[in-house]
Amino acid sequence: GSLVVNYPFDDDEQGIAVYSKSPDDAVFQMLALAYSKENAKMYQGSPCKDMYPTEYFPHGITNGAQWYNVPGGMQDWNYLHTNCFEVTIELGCVKYPRAEELPKYWAQNRRSLLQFMKQV
Repeated sequence: GSLVVNYPFDDDEQGIAVYSKSPDDAVFQMLALAYSKENAKMYQGSPCKDMYPTEYFPHGITNGAQWYNVPGGMQDWNYLHTNCFEVTIELGCVKYPRAEELPKYWAQNRRSLLQFMKQV
């Protein structure tokens, strides 16, 4: 897990981790930023320092392929084949948080989710 908003494309033609710009890259960045700006820890860009000390996401967002290459990912497929604009929101450094921690996740992401819905 991590704390970041990831947007298309998730892979590139060479299959390496480099920025892979979609035709709607500016829109995807705007959507990703709308979410991350409302989550202070995400927006700082280095949320999982103990687990991933070198990982940094400027303003809490990243192009999927620049982070790591995922050929055939759902957000790319939906974008290319159904014109659905999809982002992947990673909500925390722990992939499977305990049930008692869920209210904390809600508090950290409530405003982000509302701002994200406003973008529609």
